[in-house]
Amino acid sequence: MERTVVLIKPDAVKKGVIGEIITRMEKEGYILVAAKFLRMPDDLLDDWYAHHKDKPFFPELKAFMTSTPVMAMLWEGKDAVSGLRKLCGPTDARKAPKGTIRGDYGKDVQENAIHASEDEHAANKEMDLIFLPHEIQEWKR
Repeated sequence: MERTVVLIKPDAVKKGVIGEIITRMEKEGYILVAAKFLRMPDDLLDDWYAHHKDKPFFPELKAFMTSTPVMAMLWEGKDAVSGLRKLCGPTDARKAPKGTIRGDYGKDVQENAIHASEDEHAANKEMDLIFLPHEIQEWKR
């Protein structure tokens, strides 16, 4: 079973669609094994977005990601990384089809409702950045 990190981003938090997004993932058969509502600190964002640190939009990205808490979750399931990314839709919400999370709740590249780990390596890194081992539940349905 794969695990992947999902963040419900500030724009979706402000819209009040956290429950709707979680329901979509559960309906696809993924299992929520960890979750917390947190305001991401600067040092965490610096690590999370290290690949964007030198880009001109980085300060705006950090301001957006700290504008509200985010719902950070760890999901488990068969092909969780690719399956949840497919459910999210393309990063640019303007290109995301209706029926995907970004197509239904996003606005553009930044305000796109959700983050999902891009691959297993990223999922492991992000999991270690967000969750302590005791916060992750081991259980089977």
